[in-house]
Amino acid sequence: MRRITIFPYQMGLVFRKDQFIDALSTGKHWIRWNDQLITYDMSKEFVPLCELNILLKNSLLQERLQVIEVQDHQIALVFQEGNFLKILEPGRHAFWKSIVNYRFQILDRDTYEVPASLNKRLLAEPALQGFLMKVSIPAHALGLLMVDGELVKHLKAGVYHFWRNEKQVQVLTADLRQQQVEISGQEILTKDKAGVRTNFFVQYQVTDVERALLKNKDYERQFYLLIQLALREYVGTLSLDDLLMRKEGVESFVLEHTEKGSQDLGLKVLQAGLRDVILPGDVREIMNQVLVAQKQAQANTITRREETASTRSLLNTAKLLEENAMLLKLKEMEYVEKIAEKINSISLSGGAQVVEQLREIFIKTE
Repeated sequence: MRRITIFPYQMGLVFRKDQFIDALSTGKHWIRWNDQLITYDMSKEFVPLCELNILLKNSLLQERLQVIEVQDHQIALVFQEGNFLKILEPGRHAFWKSIVNYRFQILDRDTYEVPASLNKRLLAEPALQGFLMKVSIPAHALGLLMVDGELVKHLKAGVYHFWRNEKQVQVLTADLRQQQVEISGQEILTKDKAGVRTNFFVQYQVTDVERALLKNKDYERQFYLLIQLALREYVGTLSLDDLLMRKEGVESFVLEHTEKGSQDLGLKVLQAGLRDVILPGDVREIMNQVLVAQKQAQANTITRREETASTRSLLNTAKLLEENAMLLKLKEMEYVEKIAEKINSISLSGGAQVVEQLREIFIKTE
């Protein structure tokens, strides 16, 4: 036999050939030489070295241990002196009484929602992350909470947490902001078989989230095809010349012919516009030649019109000079004035009048 001492706030467990024999409290005790003594500090966490149910058959351990039972659909949060310590998974767990103050919060994971009473700070604990699913919905979006394939409710902007369990929890989100789809480089044949490329844009907004996400698969792709078909329909009914003259009409046509389809997708079209129509190289060259020819013809017409007007003006002037001698004299003096502005000096000889001499100089006589 050997004598052992158990100090205050300690507990001794005696094992004989790996079998639990007895529990010893504070004081002096006798045990066999071959017995194994395991001393526990009751201010620290209790870790059983054998099946807990066997230990709890001892009346002293029943008195000194607090047992927490966690069901299969539960977890327990352990707080030591008010601070979070750890998580207990399903099973039986024991803690020393009296020395350290433990508090336990059992959470039911049989539902999909995390209770609102749970401190939000605890949701960020790494130990809890394996049990939670976190979903963030931005301010510009709306979410649909789906549980086992059924719509439960709408989720506004915010952060939500759900339990990871046998229930299938899914959150679908839709962007409620004004969005834009670009239909670029579309190869389309006009009515007269001219191939053109168009760049078109449409601005839209999701107005019915349930219809967009639940009743349609990939509503954005379907909307793109809807706009694309309407654009092809408009261009295909016009010749190239008509298309170039009626480009402004494509917006109203697309808006009118996609209104019903957009509503079925849960969308509202806000604005549409045709950026440009790109012609093939050979067609563009021919049109440039036509444009140059048209402009040249217009220039020739203007030139002829100006020449005709000038000739008519000269004819009218000549008639006036012929009919009015005084006007002729004034015209002659105007010639002299213009000449004097450009010539520094003029030498004249003879007894004729100055005006007559000038006329001889500048007017050819036959």
